[in-house]
Amino acid sequence: MRKKMIKLAMAGMVVFGMSSCASMSSTPAGMGALYTSVKTDGHVTSNPCGTKVGTATATNILGWVLTGDASVETAAKSAGIKKISHVDRENMSILGIYGTYKVIVYGE
Repeated sequence: MRKKMIKLAMAGMVVFGMSSCASMSSTPAGMGALYTSVKTDGHVTSNPCGTKVGTATATNILGWVLTGDASVETAAKSAGIKKISHVDRENMSILGIYGTYKVIVYGE
């Protein structure tokens, strides 16, 4: 009985440890338990592809501390973009302890 309890406790710790508490958002590829670095497409407009690139980032620590402004508006303002051509997203997570969510805006 004691061995079963120990195995159950260890299985619970593994599941809890791999839950990626600091993941910023789900991606089509899913989130890696140890490390995630995924860039995905966002939105596309009919505006021609521009030469300016702006970014905005939010940071997550253990799912307890969330900071930053990862809005499209902030990313566009950071590069002086008035006409957005498309938006990409980038998710990064390390062991579910630290994660970032970045919005990348392209345009003129």
